[in-house]
Amino acid sequence: MAGNKKLTLKKIGMGALTALGGAYLARMAFGYLAKGITYPLITDKFEENLWELATSVQRININKLIETELRAETKSFIERPIGGPKKFKYLDKIMFNIAQLETLPAPRETNIDTGVVIGPLARKPLKLKIPILVAGMSYGLALTEAYKIAFARGASAAGTATNTGLGPWLESERKAARHLILQYSRIDWNKDERIIKQSDAMEIQFGQGANAGAGKTLKAEQINGTLRKRMGLQKGQDAVIHNRIEGIGSGKDLASLINYLKEITGGVPVGVKMGAGKYLEEDLKIAVEAGADFVSVDGAEGGTHGSLPILEDDFGVPAMIAASRAAKFWEDNGLKGKVSLLVGGQLVTPGDCLKMIALGADAVYMGTAILIAATHNQVLKTIPFEPPTQIAYEHGKYSGKFDIAKGADSLYNFLHSTVYEMEEAVKSLGKTAIRDVSKEDIFAIDRDVAEIAGIELGFHAPANKHQKRNAFIIATPSRTREM
Repeated sequence: MAGNKKLTLKKIGMGALTALGGAYLARMAFGYLAKGITYPLITDKFEENLWELATSVQRININKLIETELRAETKSFIERPIGGPKKFKYLDKIMFNIAQLETLPAPRETNIDTGVVIGPLARKPLKLKIPILVAGMSYGLALTEAYKIAFARGASAAGTATNTGLGPWLESERKAARHLILQYSRIDWNKDERIIKQSDAMEIQFGQGANAGAGKTLKAEQINGTLRKRMGLQKGQDAVIHNRIEGIGSGKDLASLINYLKEITGGVPVGVKMGAGKYLEEDLKIAVEAGADFVSVDGAEGGTHGSLPILEDDFGVPAMIAASRAAKFWEDNGLKGKVSLLVGGQLVTPGDCLKMIALGADAVYMGTAILIAATHNQVLKTIPFEPPTQIAYEHGKYSGKFDIAKGADSLYNFLHSTVYEMEEAVKSLGKTAIRDVSKEDIFAIDRDVAEIAGIELGFHAPANKHQKRNAFIIATPSRTREM
């Protein structure tokens, strides 16, 4: 036994020495490597110094540097899978009130009304349980059929609608969706009356925040047989997204189309989608006067697949500004409760959504966040060797690996938890319905944002909300005094 013990101790000692030796050698190697890297950085002339790359990155930022390199690699244009990196910070500078004494919070057990009606004056209004809709993301032109089915199932479980986007009609999506909005757009498919009659709402799409009203061509060699059949294309025929809707050149033409769609569908809400531009109010006027039941306004932050970066980065009005201007137009023209206002454009958090509603939107569209939520942990099927979009997009390397049931569950969880946070926020504002949240419940911590949104600044005390504030009584054990 004693011999075995000595042998064990000897092995432990040898192991310890080996470890120490290894650590020493590693330290030596690391030090040598560090010196080898550092010395040229601090001695080489700048034109020969690798730090010139760091200077370049600081000068134009890493996104622009990589995109410059990618432009040098192609004669066409670079395609960003989910839109550009530009983000405006306006919503971050809007904060909510805290109801506590001046206004009491709603009782903890209050059931918050989260419902919304799209197209309240339509013959068949679209009634949803939550004010968040799944934005139009296209099958075939971008996403796989599996994703569209998952979106439909997740949205249905949450009590809301999903949007077909520009892609061809999917019977599987219609079957999975309780509420389906069909986009009538600058394309040649989805115009058959048999398809139109199956919609729960129609959205006439003239443009969006991420690609303005630009057209696009999907080459025939990029279209598989199933997609070609669904688009109604001949073999060798390209799929074309036009930059205009054929036959629509005036407000009168638009009114005729809206009336036609209302008649064919039996009176479902028919709306207009547009990217927010400089003359937003004029576009809104044309849409409303043509008889639109709702208008979807997409801010400049909106994402899409395959748009030109210049259209994503340098066109359009940011979503918060667009929402504020549209809401003022609604107020000035008495449209609230008559025509629904929907807003979208890189809305990600519960706070983003509720702030848009406070500014005047009836409901919001979410796109990129929906895509991320539906993918959730299935992203592990692609990383670290491929980006997550390779599982989502029709031509992705892992496009057949997406699990529809898991994606639908993940999306439902996301929508449910997002609305739950919004409900708790509504209680904290002292209200009982999401639709009742308004500009009186928010303030800005930036002068420009306050002016744009038409809300009060948090820098100073606002004008008295209630004239009876001076009658508020403070009671103490020894005396009562009036403020």
